[in-house]
Amino acid sequence: MATATATASRKRLFIDGQWVDAADGRTLGVINPATEEVICEIAYGGRKDARRALEAAARAMPAWMKLTAWDRAKVLKKTADLMRERLESIARTLTMEQGKPLPESRAEINHSADTFEWFAEEGKRAYGQVIPQMKTINRHMTIKHPVGVVAAISPWNFPITLQSRKIAPALAAGCTIVSKPASQTPLSLVQVFECMIEAGLPPGVANLVVGPAQELGDEFLENPICRKLSFTGSTEVGKMLMKGCADQMKRVSLELGGHAPFIIFPDADPEAGAKIAVTGKFRNNGQVCIAPSRFYVHKDVAKNFTEAVVEGAKKLKLGNGLEDGVEVGPMFEKKALDNTVDLVDDAKKRGGKILSGGKRSDRFDKGYFFEPTVLTNVSGEMKLMVEEPFAPVMPVLDFSKLDDVIRAANNTRYGLAAYVFTNDLTVAWKMAEGLEAGIIGINEPVPAVPQCPFGGMKESGMGRELGHEGLEAYLETKYVAIRLRD
Repeated sequence: MATATATASRKRLFIDGQWVDAADGRTLGVINPATEEVICEIAYGGRKDARRALEAAARAMPAWMKLTAWDRAKVLKKTADLMRERLESIARTLTMEQGKPLPESRAEINHSADTFEWFAEEGKRAYGQVIPQMKTINRHMTIKHPVGVVAAISPWNFPITLQSRKIAPALAAGCTIVSKPASQTPLSLVQVFECMIEAGLPPGVANLVVGPAQELGDEFLENPICRKLSFTGSTEVGKMLMKGCADQMKRVSLELGGHAPFIIFPDADPEAGAKIAVTGKFRNNGQVCIAPSRFYVHKDVAKNFTEAVVEGAKKLKLGNGLEDGVEVGPMFEKKALDNTVDLVDDAKKRGGKILSGGKRSDRFDKGYFFEPTVLTNVSGEMKLMVEEPFAPVMPVLDFSKLDDVIRAANNTRYGLAAYVFTNDLTVAWKMAEGLEAGIIGINEPVPAVPQCPFGGMKESGMGRELGHEGLEAYLETKYVAIRLRD
């Protein structure tokens, strides 16, 4: 069993049960987005490191897959317990490297621990089936088999959650894995790996490699050891990875971009809807794949709703996520801040009216802070209505007819999430059935839970994470036919 300590592992890769430096000695600084200071230097690997990790995972898989689901579950369940025990330490690391406020970091860690615990149990339910035969001498059945070594690539906005959704089901299914987190946010995942190690993770079963996305991605795509690639990120990169997987017919799961509508109907309290909308929009600074990004408000309540969201946005406390009471931290990096400035400037040039925020905060000498922004007079050609807006910007539009708002909401290449605020059961059902999205929240701005499927339609991805579907994504179905003696 591998062992490690936080101080020994903080700057290193984890391959074959050992914390190691990058093969060529490269390092990269991790920056705190609230202070723009370098937190520490991390090992920054390359193809050679990715290859070593894949080979270690391949060596470890025969023994890991032969363990019972109960034995694998012990590691996953203990990991969850340790994550909860170390909640404050991991949360501070997550806030320092990513920027989100401590309450959001704690919520991410607890959700991720729940994911490990869920799949610890769900792995015991990887059922096959016995199929009725047509002839008396035949028997038919299916059994489940782990897909093989998995490569897991995730972005920076939820460094722990998005890897946990891949690591936990893969290990529960009997696969081994190589995890590649975003290079800007690897530190909190290192602490999760420490929990896994202490929980009894055998060497090689899970590996952690940080490095250039293109370089490591090419190794995952071209190395036949890797039998599945699970990716969370942009639609553009997802398409490239899907094409690369085709060369070796690798299994692929893709959770990609989104442009979620939030639709407010007049039968419900607009002020209550505004509170839900503000919670959903400005969580993690809008840097959430399922964040609502287009707010369609029925004309009968548009005035009250808009006034309420403006008031709510102005009251949000902006600052360093480590400080008490902070509700909105900095943008993730300078590039994200610049993109947000560009989105708002484009909207203003096209006639958008800023009701709150609209600019980089001038209250801070350092850090990538942007004021929570609400705007109206929105037109369809604005960048924020076409591109995935990973930003704390809330565009408000109005509508009058249900069918019209369904058409407007579906008028995008994305289909990850959609939100509806209503107390009318008929309206709720019509929206649930009519909206083209894989996740639909009715009066619920944060719908993701471990036991329910997560994923999108159209260009928002392929496959599902979480729920029993999340386990199936790491399993092959084998059909067994038996002919008995007469």
